[in-house]
Amino acid sequence: MSVRVVVMGPSGSGKSTVGAFLAETLGARFIDGDDLHPAENVRKMAAGVPLDDADRLPWLRLVGETLQSEERVVVACSALKRVYRDVIRTGAPETFFAELAISRAVLEERMRVRADHFMPAALLDSQLQTLESLEADEAGIRLDESADVRTAAAVIAEAARRR
Repeated sequence: MSVRVVVMGPSGSGKSTVGAFLAETLGARFIDGDDLHPAENVRKMAAGVPLDDADRLPWLRLVGETLQSEERVVVACSALKRVYRDVIRTGAPETFFAELAISRAVLEERMRVRADHFMPAALLDSQLQTLESLEADEAGIRLDESADVRTAAAVIAEAARRR
């Protein structure tokens, strides 16, 4: 059975942490979507410049291609808008999305204390303004911040298996 999951949410939501644990739980490969960004996108974000849709489209296509190229894969990817998820689904129609819904205060704190990431906390407002939560007709699940990593991964794995 193929497994293609995107763990989504704004920067600081825990996508990479939950995604890596989920991949291990599912016996899947984990890919951090940040690693798929072209260098120019990383430079823009590191400089505090939000990406626009023209910047994101090639990256989102690559996320979809990456998902489709593997039988068992979990990708951490912001996938903030419905149209972005549609681009991913065009490349990988079976993709299941797991949205990590985290409060602004928690996101700010997480972004403030991490030193090993290119995304500055100054871009959080831009991400939250862009965010469109999963809609009822999208294959996926939404988890709030009360779930620890292990619980979140277990809930996502069960939901992905059931679909």
